[in-house]
Amino acid sequence: MTLLEELELAKQAALAAVTAAPDLASLDHAKGSATGPEGRFTVLMRRLGSLAKEERPAAGKAFNAAKAEIEAALAARRGELELRAAVPREPFDFTAPGRRRGTGRLHPLTRVTDDIVRAFRRHGFAVADGPEIEDERHCFDALNTPAEHPARDAQDTFFVAAAGRPLLRTHTSSVQVRVMETMAPPIRIVVPGRVFRRDNADATHNPTFHQIEGLYVDRNVTMGDLKGTVEAVFHELLGDDVRLRFRPHYFSYTEPSLEIDFTNALVRKLGKEWLEIAGCGMVHPKVFENVGYDPEAWSGWAFGFGIERIAMLRYGVTDIRAFYENDVRFLRQF
Repeated sequence: MTLLEELELAKQAALAAVTAAPDLASLDHAKGSATGPEGRFTVLMRRLGSLAKEERPAAGKAFNAAKAEIEAALAARRGELELRAAVPREPFDFTAPGRRRGTGRLHPLTRVTDDIVRAFRRHGFAVADGPEIEDERHCFDALNTPAEHPARDAQDTFFVAAAGRPLLRTHTSSVQVRVMETMAPPIRIVVPGRVFRRDNADATHNPTFHQIEGLYVDRNVTMGDLKGTVEAVFHELLGDDVRLRFRPHYFSYTEPSLEIDFTNALVRKLGKEWLEIAGCGMVHPKVFENVGYDPEAWSGWAFGFGIERIAMLRYGVTDIRAFYENDVRFLRQF
């Protein structure tokens, strides 16, 4: 059998395989078997050099024509198979009205956190973050919370069974310590994050919840700076009718310390005159000493409040557990 006869047989076999290919994968296989690096057509072309010199032009012309015919058949069959793949497998009415896909929404706690952070950013605060699994120094010792303080009792704190007695942070104040250890004043930060306490879940308590704390350290910082900033932020978050009052309190890491109560039309609608909302105070000099700051040169204030409390007030939610139950009927309301 001559080379040209073998060429004709290879061409007819390739065309038959292309025509019979039921899908795109089979078509690619047929192409490789015919014109791939080790395909039958390619192997035959390598034998052109063995022909007599006067036979090569005619043979070369025959090979080119056969290759062009195979490639045309491949392109035509590919178009047919791609069109077939694009047609729906089930009958479809293209004139029917479309169905709008539901879009995701931010969780209400995420919305409130973003609003709080945005309000403080307008006052020049940056956002800081830190680990949720902490050590006792950053969570308690450096914050002037002595070993006998009730907050360090195992009934209030989740301790991790590991070397070094790590714990789940009970507040985001630990991040304030970490920032002061690594940065020189002035500092102006807010720290949103998840915290953990050994509380029984009920309508107003949960073992895990979210806090946002703030820290401002500079020269000649005063209680007036604290009050002005807090009032501006709460007016932005809860409305212009908000009124605040500051009451003396005790926190181990601030001195003096204050509790913040607020009232507005919503609070009065709930039958209450005032509602506790946050704690704050001037940073205790001992805290500055623990992080290497000179308390004679620097002063500052800190505050903290629960994000869930703000969200419950804003949206009229009466049970904190609703934020964690992942009930889409609840979440679709926001």
